Amino acid sequence: MEAENTGAARTRRRRGRAEATAAPVQRKVNYRNLRNPFPTMDVFSADEIASMHETALRTLEELGMKVLLPEAVEIFRKGGARIEDEMVHIGREMVEAALQTAPKSITGRAGARERDILLELGTLVFQPGAGAPHATDLERGRRPGSARDYREYTQIAHYYDVFQMMSPSVEPQDVPPHLRHYFTTEVQLTLTDKFPFIFSRGTPQVMDCFQMLRDFRGLTDDAFAAEPHCYTIINTNSPRTLDIPMAQGLIDFARHGQMSIVTPFTLMGAMAPITVAGAITLSHAEALAAITLTQLTKPGAPICYGTFTSNVDMKSGAPAFGTPTHFQASLAAGQLARHLGLPWRSAAGSAANLNDVQAANENQLGLWGCLMAGATVIIHAAGWLEGGLSVSYEKIVTDVEVLNMVAELCAGAQAGTDEIGFENALSHVDPSGHFFAAPQTMERYNTEFYDPIVHDYANFGTWTERGAQDATTRATQVWKDILAADKRPQVDDTRVAALKDFIAKRTAEGGAPPES
Repeated sequence: MEAENTGAARTRRRRGRAEATAAPVQRKVNYRNLRNPFPTMDVFSADEIASMHETALRTLEELGMKVLLPEAVEIFRKGGARIEDEMVHIGREMVEAALQTAPKSITGRAGARERDILLELGTLVFQPGAGAPHATDLERGRRPGSARDYREYTQIAHYYDVFQMMSPSVEPQDVPPHLRHYFTTEVQLTLTDKFPFIFSRGTPQVMDCFQMLRDFRGLTDDAFAAEPHCYTIINTNSPRTLDIPMAQGLIDFARHGQMSIVTPFTLMGAMAPITVAGAITLSHAEALAAITLTQLTKPGAPICYGTFTSNVDMKSGAPAFGTPTHFQASLAAGQLARHLGLPWRSAAGSAANLNDVQAANENQLGLWGCLMAGATVIIHAAGWLEGGLSVSYEKIVTDVEVLNMVAELCAGAQAGTDEIGFENALSHVDPSGHFFAAPQTMERYNTEFYDPIVHDYANFGTWTERGAQDATTRATQVWKDILAADKRPQVDDTRVAALKDFIAKRTAEGGAPPES
């Protein structure tokens, strides 16, 4: 009987080895359509969140928002707001009506259907760091952002599927401001097919960008307005101010059915109260005012709740990120977003001056604050340094490593018969043996584990023989290889020619200066 069992085991082993010669199982992780697998974490009680929401409504009613755009003031007036000079006092019934029409789920249409994104509570979308005036890498150093940097940044962001939306990336300062929107839109349309970003720097520039996008995608005006094909980010000027280009951006994007992400920039102790509860209450009030403006302009206009709240370093006054208070602020914002039921945006980021352990620590703590808060969109998820004054090519790569790992976790772990492995693993290995040659191992050794892009798991001796390079140094070769590969979507040459003709025509006409 014992001999028979041994023979049966050997047969199973031979059969398993033969089956293992088949093509390896492919990894089943979709980095393009992620859902947050983590339970949300609260920092305040339900009663405290209700009190913060009530205080935000009171702030809008009694203190009001300073709105600098006359057209926006008139929209608020017609909606029932009380106007005193530039101060707009928004009643809670106006806010409640706006929250009823603001969509709880938004589908963003990218250049390719497989790149479309779904924004609602529970989904998860990453963007690289954005809005930096400088770029930096180990080979070329820190420098003012340029057209080359913007183009390369777009190529890197397109390469990684874990970035589902494009961001405003780095400012191309060598392109004149009245022509800059042509350049940034053309780069996004031709080098990536992901959901694009458009700056709100005045109606003329926004209308130019909308036309470029409509024509390049082959959309009618009605088809363009029916669904969001691009987005913008609206920063209120905390405390309680909505300036001209931001108010105009909210109106323009709402009228044309495109998405705004409202993002008050409330730094505790500077532009906001020094406490987490006070700063997030102010941020919430400002976000509610902006949301109300979009819904008064066009009920049902796609709008994403947002916050960007952290503290300042009280020794220097400089913004700090990845701090415990930044983490707590993200959690509080998540509670308020769930209170409203709206998709929402949060942010990671770092105040470090180079891609070192401080940068990694800050970015990861900020990232996990967003994940535990249930953020729908996480911006500045990779590459951000100096509190947003620069983006690092190497840091984009090292941060993507973490984002990819988070994406792997979104897939969940399987525990079916094959995964438990009685037949293809447990019964094939004798006591004190090893599983290297088990059928389960042979079938999965190429695909079971995440394959790092920059981390090095070699032992010290092997690592030393390879040059003893740290992760930042290795990341340089990674981004250089990405740029050399020049991975981009296929585009219609006729539409590219038409796009260039439009840009040439508008440039000859003088372009469109940004409004301030």
